[in-house]
Amino acid sequence: MNQGKIWCVVHPTVGLPLFLGTVTVISLLVHASVLNNTTWMANFWQGAATTEVAAAPASTVVAVDTGTVQAN
Repeated sequence: MNQGKIWCVVHPTVGLPLFLGTVTVISLLVHASVLNNTTWMANFWQGAATTEVAAAPASTVVAVDTGTVQAN
């Protein structure tokens, strides 16, 4: 273990729950901010139908003659 000496300063019974609790709080804050700052989440919770995004027409491929010949 690379950082094994940290447990000489902080006991694992204190350090691990503190670390995991911090990770949990940060995760909940990130998820809450994502849920509150999206425009589609309220409709999702209400069960509203999703709106289909109109597909853009396929772009036309234009061949350009460069004057070079490819050998097969």
